[in-house]
Order: sequence, then structure tokens, then C-alpha cells
Amino acid sequence: MSRFASRRNKLRRLFGKAKIDGLMATNFTNVTYLTGFTGDDSYLVVDSEGEVVVSDPRYTTQLGEECPDVATHIRPPGTSMLAAVKKTLKARKVRRLGIEGQSMTVGLRDTLAEALPGVELVTTDGLVEQLREVKDKDEIAQIRDAIHYAQKGFGVFRAQLRPDRSEKEMADELEYAMRQFGARDRAFASIVAAGPRAALPHAVTTTSPIGQSDFVLIDWGASDGLYRSDLTRLLVTSKISPKLKKVYGVVLEAQLAAIEAIRPGVVAGDVDAVARNLIAKAGFGRYFGHGLGHGIGLDIHEGPRLAKGSTTVLQPGMVVTVEPGIYLPGWGGVRIEDDVLVTRTGHEVLTDLPKSLEEAVVG
Repeated sequence: MSRFASRRNKLRRLFGKAKIDGLMATNFTNVTYLTGFTGDDSYLVVDSEGEVVVSDPRYTTQLGEECPDVATHIRPPGTSMLAAVKKTLKARKVRRLGIEGQSMTVGLRDTLAEALPGVELVTTDGLVEQLREVKDKDEIAQIRDAIHYAQKGFGVFRAQLRPDRSEKEMADELEYAMRQFGARDRAFASIVAAGPRAALPHAVTTTSPIGQSDFVLIDWGASDGLYRSDLTRLLVTSKISPKLKKVYGVVLEAQLAAIEAIRPGVVAGDVDAVARNLIAKAGFGRYFGHGLGHGIGLDIHEGPRLAKGSTTVLQPGMVVTVEPGIYLPGWGGVRIEDDVLVTRTGHEVLTDLPKSLEEAVVG
């Protein structure tokens, strides 16, 4: 049995609790996870008797190559997706059809309900996403590859960092280097934020030169074509100031303590609390305004969330970021981020770039 067939069987075991007898996946990433098909504009229907991808002629050959064990319904030119879905479902015995509430539009839901009066549509929330939280060995291997590309690219970035180059130039340099080392793409739009702009957790790179900024924050990741990595480091471009030493020290202590708390059976919100309490105790609580981390995989942000109030219990196979930060308007920000695998006995830090402040200094 293929790993994709195994995933579909795991999904079927969730149908009883969800009170459905079939699911139509309209989130293209979920379709990829369940079949191996990497195209878009296609839906997947899974029920007790099997599964079928509803697609169009552009993907006929690709579907045959990527998921030969999955039946297909190829809608001919001029036939709408709705008509193809209607024909597919009428041929199956689904009476309570689960739909993905996070991806299906209200318009499509209403039109589908009108077209299928004998089928009850049941809105589901995260059935496939909860399966995606725990990675198998192949997924973990692909994340390791994505981390490798990102870290190799960062080495080039560090060597090329100069005051006369802009944030955007350096971000472009980083992304090109990752591709040169084997990445298919960047995992997300890279952040290169110099000096005070590092106080913006999701800063957009500008054409302004790095200049005489004391430090530069870099948040980046690579994709192997499907799976992604996510890292953050700070590079110091001048003498380490007492303020930077203090802030960086607090963030690093919080990150190391949170990583140490990661193991199976621990509640995700409790890991967040470890870092958040340390930062608050140091007097910077109100300057840490986002969650501690998130899952990575086919999407750059997916479950589980390491955040205040998160009740998810960590399980072996989950891969999460750990990224505490302190952001001081007008001065700058410090964030340190690594990707961490939950193992059967504890955790493994998958990223291994240096992160002591002394090692962050560039010439």
C-alpha cells in the first residue's frame, strides 16, 4: 500500500466521528497530501468505496504519472467543475458529504447544495489538516532537504552582506543561492530587515541599503518543491552594544528553554508559556506579540501551533518552529528560529546554524 493510500484510509477512519460517509477535498494542498498529485484546480472525493480526482484535460498525463492508483474524472472542455462534481457524486453512494469549511466558498457550497438535493453537505474543520500535523519518515526527509538548502544559501548570504547592498538585493541573493544548492523555490518571501526595521516581525524588504545598521534580521526558508523550512537569524554588522547583548541573551535563553520543553505528551501552549514567561520576567513581555511557533510541511504555517491557549498535545513526528522574539519600536528586534522534530523520546533540532551572539558578528 502506498503512503498516500494509507493516508486516505486514516482519513476514512475519521468519518464516523465527523458523521459523514465521504469528504470532498477542495484545498489543493490537501489533495496533494492525499494523492501525490501536485497540480491545482482539482478536487478529491473520498468515500468508503474509494476515491476519485475531478480535474480537467491539462492534468490527464500528470495524474497518471503522480497518482496512478487513484481514479479520475476528467471533465471535457466546456463542462464546468460543478457539473463534473455533480456527475461524480451521483455515481457514488454518498449521502452525507463532508466539505472543507476553510477552503470552500459560500457560493460553491450553496450551488452544490442546490445541484445535489439528495446529498446533505456537512461542514468539516481540519480533518485532513490534523493528519498532516504528524509527518512520516518521507516527509521528515523532505523537510531535512529543505533545511539543508536554506542553510547552504545562508552561508552565501552571510559572505555577500555589505553596507551598500539593499535589503531586497540581499534577499534576492539568498533566494538565488538556495536554488543553486538544490531548492526548487523559496518557502515564503524572505525577510531581510536592517536596524530599526527589524522591529517589524513581518517586515517587507525594501530597496534601502543596509547602510550602517548595527544588525540585520533574516527570516527565510527553502522548498524542495513540496515541503518547506523556516529559519531566523540575526547578523551583527558592528560592535555588539550592551542593549543588543541583553535583548539577544533573553531571546536565546527563552528559545533554548522552550526547545528543551518539547517532548511527546506536552501541551503546545505550555511550551509557549516557557518562553513567554522568561521574556516577561526580563521585562519585555509586551514586546513579544506573536505565538512561539507553528508546524511546517506542505504549507509554511500549519498545525500544530505553539501559542498561548493551544491545547494540542505534541506527538512524535510533529515538526514545529520555535521562534521567540523581542521587538522594540525605533530600535529593532531580535528573533531566533529553529525547526524542531518531536521524537519518541523528546526532540531533535533539525537546524544547526550557529546562534550565539559572538558567532553572529560579520566582518
